[in-house]
Amino acid sequence: MEVGLDENRIAEEIKWTATDAGIEKENAEAFLLSVWNDRTKETLRLDLWTKEMKIYEMQFFIWQTISSLAETYRKATGDDRMADTILDLADYMEEKLELRKGPKDR
Repeated sequence: MEVGLDENRIAEEIKWTATDAGIEKENAEAFLLSVWNDRTKETLRLDLWTKEMKIYEMQFFIWQTISSLAETYRKATGDDRMADTILDLADYMEEKLELRKGPKDR
């Protein structure tokens, strides 16, 4: 991951690489990372987005992230009831933010 900062240390550019997938220095507008620290029993987070990312793109990004977290939670715990509750939140966001069209259509 490479992050280009402006003079105020605000992200202007994010580039990521996944050598196994043949991706090198691909542009990204946002990046979220969560790491579980077993020793302290805490989640450490890095949330980063460029100053050019539009609000509706961030809304769509967070909605997709929450939707995918529901499936991650389901696979990790086998708890269908809570995974469905997380999906309910994603559905609520989609409705209230009118995300059905997607960021490309705005």
